[in-house]
Amino acid sequence: MAQVVTIGLDIAKSVFQVHGVAADGEVLIRRQLRRAQLIAFFAKLPPCLIGLEACASAHFWGRELRRLGHKVRLMPPSYVKPYVKRQKNDAADAEAICEAVTRPTMRFVEVKSPEQQSVMVLHKVRMMLIRQRTQLSNAVRGHMAEFGLVGPIGREGLAGLLKIVEAADERLPEEARVCLELLGGQLRLVNQQILETDRRIRTSARATEAGRRLMTIPGVGPLLASALVATIADPKAFKTGRNLAAWIGLVPKQNSSGGKERLGGITKQGDRYLRQLMVVGALAVVRYAQQHGTRRPWLVQLLARRPTKVATVALANKIARMAWAVMTTGETYREPELRAA
Repeated sequence: MAQVVTIGLDIAKSVFQVHGVAADGEVLIRRQLRRAQLIAFFAKLPPCLIGLEACASAHFWGRELRRLGHKVRLMPPSYVKPYVKRQKNDAADAEAICEAVTRPTMRFVEVKSPEQQSVMVLHKVRMMLIRQRTQLSNAVRGHMAEFGLVGPIGREGLAGLLKIVEAADERLPEEARVCLELLGGQLRLVNQQILETDRRIRTSARATEAGRRLMTIPGVGPLLASALVATIADPKAFKTGRNLAAWIGLVPKQNSSGGKERLGGITKQGDRYLRQLMVVGALAVVRYAQQHGTRRPWLVQLLARRPTKVATVALANKIARMAWAVMTTGETYREPELRAA
């Protein structure tokens, strides 16, 4: 009797679709499973190759299936999509996953550990809290502007408006003042929570050897170092630093044909959060170089012939390559040596 060797698993919250084939491609399994049935089903199967899309809860199921002795491979959903034949449904998706996981040129996503996912929860919660702080600040400013009370831009201006609320200024009606006090209390709480997440992120960055080495790179602080360690499960999965920069989306977009090369703006593919942090870190290095100078001739020459934003993105690309080198070689960043003219 034929044995299942490859399985495509389309995961969801409650209903999972399984598509299993034998070594010769014969379809042996095509069925739906409930969430509670999944582990028991795969526990009965001999070790095989299981493909999943790298989406919500994929890393959890990857770890669980590996404990049962199976070989698990996660793939970006955009790489699986070309293998969907016609209509999109769970069965077609599972079949496409089963086909894509066997391709020799397919690129896979490393399964993250619970510790890495926990650090990324810190980062995502921090982003959510910052959005809430912005919403609360705008709400306070907008409501007080209705009564002719406008503060300067920045934290000091917002603090001045909240002092007016606390002082029970007669220009504010009682009903409006009570509501603005509620918003002020929420704003103080959110600020405290952001400080707590910042403290925990700094601790996580300094707790790992890779994080401490990454922070030696100019433009890489605790926030970016922690995100790199938590996001990139295995840096050696990238053959070169350029591959890492391309995965983050910091390389030019190509539209080449007929031997004619056409390059545009950056692709903006991959992890948006990492790309944002790298650009912010690069911008800090560029601003410092513009004000105080730098020992990096490459950056000086680039700023002389390119706009600041273009130079910033190019430096972010370079930081990604340096981060890959630091993470794969186990060395720390070394400042470039100045050569005699």
